[in-house]
Amino acid sequence: MKKILFIAFLSLCNLAFSQSKGTVNGTVTDKEMSGEALPFANVFIKGTSIGGTTDMDGKYTLSVPAGNQTIVFSFVGYQTIEKQIVIKENETLIVNQELGANEGVALDEVKINATVSREKETALLLEQRKATVIKESIGAQELSKKGVSDAAAATTKISGVNKSEGSGDIYIRGLGDRYLSTTMNGLPIPSDDVSNKNVNLSLFNTNVIQNVGISKTYATSSYADQASGNVDIASKEYTKDMFSIGISGGVNTNAIEVDNFRRTTISDDVTFGFHQKKFALQNQMTLQGWDTKKGETPINYGISLSGAKRFNLFNKEWKILASASHSKSSEYRNGLFKAYRSNVLNNSFTDVENFIAKTNSTGYIRVDLKLNDNNKLKYNTLFVNKGEDGLYEQGRNGEGYVFDQDPQEDGAFVRDQNFKQTTMFVNQLMGEHKWNKNNELNWAAGYNFVLAEEPNRIRNEVNILDINSSPLIQFAHVGDYQQRKSSQKIEDTEYNAFIENHWSLGNVADEYEEKPYKLNYGLNFRKKERSFNSLFIGFRAKDFTAPSVDQISETLQQGTNAGLILREQQPDLYQGELLVLAAYTNFDFKFDNKLSGNIGLRFERDEIDMAWNVANRPGRFGSTNRVYESLYPSVNLKYELNDRNFIRFASSVTQTLPEFKELSPFEYVSPTGRVIGGNEDLEKSDVYNVDLKWEFFPSRSQLVSATAFYKQINNPINLTQDQGSSGYFKFFNTGEQADIIGFEVEGKLDLLKNEDEETVLNATANLTKMWFNQDLSPRYQFKGKSESELQGASDFIVNGSLSYSNNKENEFIATLTGNYASDKIYALGAPEDFDNSATLYNDEIIEKGFVTLDLVLSKQIFKGFTAKLVGKNLLDPKIEQTQLVRDLNTLIETNETVLSYKKGRQVSLSLNYTF
Repeated sequence: MKKILFIAFLSLCNLAFSQSKGTVNGTVTDKEMSGEALPFANVFIKGTSIGGTTDMDGKYTLSVPAGNQTIVFSFVGYQTIEKQIVIKENETLIVNQELGANEGVALDEVKINATVSREKETALLLEQRKATVIKESIGAQELSKKGVSDAAAATTKISGVNKSEGSGDIYIRGLGDRYLSTTMNGLPIPSDDVSNKNVNLSLFNTNVIQNVGISKTYATSSYADQASGNVDIASKEYTKDMFSIGISGGVNTNAIEVDNFRRTTISDDVTFGFHQKKFALQNQMTLQGWDTKKGETPINYGISLSGAKRFNLFNKEWKILASASHSKSSEYRNGLFKAYRSNVLNNSFTDVENFIAKTNSTGYIRVDLKLNDNNKLKYNTLFVNKGEDGLYEQGRNGEGYVFDQDPQEDGAFVRDQNFKQTTMFVNQLMGEHKWNKNNELNWAAGYNFVLAEEPNRIRNEVNILDINSSPLIQFAHVGDYQQRKSSQKIEDTEYNAFIENHWSLGNVADEYEEKPYKLNYGLNFRKKERSFNSLFIGFRAKDFTAPSVDQISETLQQGTNAGLILREQQPDLYQGELLVLAAYTNFDFKFDNKLSGNIGLRFERDEIDMAWNVANRPGRFGSTNRVYESLYPSVNLKYELNDRNFIRFASSVTQTLPEFKELSPFEYVSPTGRVIGGNEDLEKSDVYNVDLKWEFFPSRSQLVSATAFYKQINNPINLTQDQGSSGYFKFFNTGEQADIIGFEVEGKLDLLKNEDEETVLNATANLTKMWFNQDLSPRYQFKGKSESELQGASDFIVNGSLSYSNNKENEFIATLTGNYASDKIYALGAPEDFDNSATLYNDEIIEKGFVTLDLVLSKQIFKGFTAKLVGKNLLDPKIEQTQLVRDLNTLIETNETVLSYKKGRQVSLSLNYTF
């Protein structure tokens, strides 16, 4: 009875106490991040044990005793704010607070804040959760854990994304280079390669990356030239005063095992990736050798320096971050290559060797100027110089076969020496201006310049007469340029800019509450110019011989004095200009905290002008002009089932413009001998997109999602083998319509936690399955085939990782990542002619799927000093391309391997010290 009375007394006391309480709630925002929500900030009532932390949206709720109280807001690296409040019984009081950085805070604390706000995976999940468009990002912290060294590898850690080993292109939802766009801080950046629309993302190392985001749905503030998505690289910003130095060393297992790692003779003119041309191309025919050089031990290495400083100058706050890095790596590939023309073997090499040495030098400067609380300026410049020394040989074993080689078919040998240098400048100036609490103006302007050169490419085609007793060679002489040197130069200059205004509308109960509507409108401008120049000079060397394939210089350097005939053609030239002008408006809305979205409309005018003077074109000269003017609508909707579950819907119309290299009829010969040319008759593709996605956030670091999507591409562009028996590859509008249906499933889960509720073991996985179908116009139908999948599209993609952290003071991290992309079409097939399309045709070439596996082990030895061991491509899968070939006599089809090699495993150890 006493126990019952005691319990009743406690219950009455508790009831009386609860009735004398009120509720305090609100939002904590980050002043340093332009008023964005600040998750995990501390909020408590001074002198009590009442308190907690803000959620992923910066919101908090406290039950507080009625009366005069002091509420305290704090966050590591930020000023602590105390506010006096009066709370009445059963009252709900809204108290919002903005926190700014503490100028006197310890440097280590500032670093923690910056990591949480800008680079940590939880912060990017918060951004993904709040975004209206379907967007996924991976931050610098996660990149480090997974041993990612550049932006290209970073994208493959996002669902539905894979990279082609054959071309290096990025594919989003199975759609490749021409169907996606690349930006840096929201501004377009140029391509470094005439063969690509987008820049090679491997040029952006992790020293300059804050995060990499992929938007898979379209909003009208973006350029309409995208079908699968946009890749945006957010460049590194200041986080704290610091200086960091890193060094690394490693090997490629294939390269280190080669007895004689060779390099090109061109490499004598290269220093740290920069080529110095000593002679004019015609003089190099005799003044420079033709034979290869013995290379040094192929050890990979890298060094990086970075520093950051915040200071006051002219009574303004300045933040500067700078970094510089240089690296060199080597690869060796050994395999085979074959080519067929109309089901007849055209050439065959069973001992293809490829020696590759790459250098990458990067410099980056970021300056942030805070004029006042409402006005900020940002400037960044990026310099990249990439050098690639490539020595390609096929037929050294004397078994090479070329169908139309002269003087004989057997014993063909081909050597291709080429050094490619790409120098790229990206310059951007950005501004943020808050006119008042409801109006914000943002603008940016960029200037980009790219110089991509092959300053001295050397190619030899010979026949080995007797490899056993007397390895004498005879120079092939079917054409005038089989013993040749060539140069190629591309200059791209680009100006781009945008200006946009955000106008918040609607009524709110509290002045700190975000208004439910926002009208956005703006303008885009882009002007891109390309200048292309290519020159061939060759020796006609009929009946000339040399002692061996490694002593070609003895003959060719004698030049015309020995009777060799010098051949020089006119240079191949083309000029291209892309001019884009656009105006857009879109409207953000939010109803009843459940339904939100963005609807918009964009008008864009795209004009492409091309003019050329090329050898393979009748009359050499030609030009084309394309002008496209259209409206591009977009709808993005989000419905909040609860604070952790969301349904998203998106629909839009976009386009795919033909590129300069796809329109120009210039033909480029790859080292293997494959010839790829443009097509002046290409037209753009129109794309219709629909997405439906469900997202569930179990916690601030976890995510489960599923997406279904559909795309219709009218007038699709594909790389295909040209009609006829030439075996050349060209770009064509291959049909009227292509359809893509697919779904994605993604999970980021914490599998194991310690006693402090810190994640010890977590896993990420994503799976994408797609179905492709396009009709084929009669020009591309063969053996009764009227439909095809899309070129470059894998129908099944899987990415996953498993990461362990001991979460102790000197942290140890181990991460295992894997990727798989199924078979894809490298190039569509084509018949030789309509009458014989059942037997005389080139079938499509298939790039086979494979699995990659990487392991990263990282250990902090002591504060600021970290060691990292990285193993990449641990399974070392075979990279293969295959083609169905039909025997013309038996009509039996066989699946022939037309390209095969292995990249080798890469192992590296890096040390980094930050102070």
